Amino acid sequence: MQRTSTPPAVMTAQPHELKSKHAQALDTISLIVEKLIPMGITHQSPDDDFFDGRLVHIKGREMVNFSSCSYLGLETDERLKEGAIDAVRRFGTYFSSSRAYLTTKLYVELEEMLEQIFEKPVLLGTSTMLGHISNIPVIVGDNDAVILDHSVHASVQTCCEMLKARQIPVEMIRHSNMDMLEDKIKRYKDTHEKVWYFADGVYSMHGDLLPVKEVYELMDRYDNFYLYADDVHGMGWTGKHGSGSVRAQAPHHHKLYLATGLSKSFAAFGGVLVYPDEKMRNIVKYFGKTMTFCAPVQPPNLGAAVASAKIHLSPEIHILHQRLLSKIKLFKSLAKAYDLPVYSDAMTPVNFICMGKPEAGYYMVQELMNRGFYVSISCYPSVPYNQTGIRVPVTLHHTDADIEAVIKAIAEIYPKALEISGANIKDVYRAFKLKLPEVTA
Repeated sequence: MQRTSTPPAVMTAQPHELKSKHAQALDTISLIVEKLIPMGITHQSPDDDFFDGRLVHIKGREMVNFSSCSYLGLETDERLKEGAIDAVRRFGTYFSSSRAYLTTKLYVELEEMLEQIFEKPVLLGTSTMLGHISNIPVIVGDNDAVILDHSVHASVQTCCEMLKARQIPVEMIRHSNMDMLEDKIKRYKDTHEKVWYFADGVYSMHGDLLPVKEVYELMDRYDNFYLYADDVHGMGWTGKHGSGSVRAQAPHHHKLYLATGLSKSFAAFGGVLVYPDEKMRNIVKYFGKTMTFCAPVQPPNLGAAVASAKIHLSPEIHILHQRLLSKIKLFKSLAKAYDLPVYSDAMTPVNFICMGKPEAGYYMVQELMNRGFYVSISCYPSVPYNQTGIRVPVTLHHTDADIEAVIKAIAEIYPKALEISGANIKDVYRAFKLKLPEVTA
């Protein structure tokens, strides 16, 4: 989830005082959740006893699943299943020892394979979030300054709250605004040891890319400027050996700290931390709190991840990349042909259709479900209240016919969705600060 704007006021003021922003936010989220669950939009449990990656059944209705982030579709690959099963047979369902004392052979094997993928020192954490918790407080010094992109993942923002207790300045800039970023660098470069920019490789809501080359230019220009990039949604489906969207745009910069994970295209679980050198890797390994005080990645996930890593290190990964890219291009071209307001035209599998007001998004999702498609609603608190949209990821489970059908359905439903919300297409573009195409002006 992303940073959000202040929620609309909820008329539940306490006697003699207004509720705090925090209380207002909780009230707003509660009202939204209470509405969405009965509508069948969120917090649903499919009827399926078996998943094939493409279809789900909810309350007896069959739907093509456009909510998965397993972009390469490897979670149903028999090699990953057998890897998990073999790991359970060899090491059990759970390995209950701190990594400070013991780790399984699979752990060491997987880290070595990840180092082949990234060609840099790597640490494997239990999850990306727990990796951030080990990483960020250790690599950011007391005399450093931190700049957050407005849309950097919530897990990064949450970890940066810990820095404020050490009186480390943490500021935010508008999303991917390089001018604002450079202004902040100039503000802190002479008074602080390091200036950090925390950003995503692929932004999880809108699917746009970090402008890596522009950030690298700033790192080359300012000696004490560093990049910390969360590339969970970029790993696997792009880059050499699936090393991700940041590395696909440029080689590993010596001031880049990369955090990513196995939970999307890799079809396993665990966080991956990539370092410029072994010294920094070892510092986090020995002093990062979750590296010692949290359970390690467990045998079934390690076995699946090793099997996935073998695929990523083989020529097969290039075939998978090309197949997915073909589907991404199909989705983007059809969305453009139907004049749908897609937030970003970046060639990523994450597609965000801008809806504007929440009512438009709710109607769109329900109508798509009625037509046999399940998509993700993106609403407050994941995005600002009046920047609701639907997120439609593309995976290798989808056929070209699936993609064509869902785009056609969205285009047919879209005008009615806007009408119900009392808005028009110009309102949508204005809400998202996007340029209105000439064809719809």
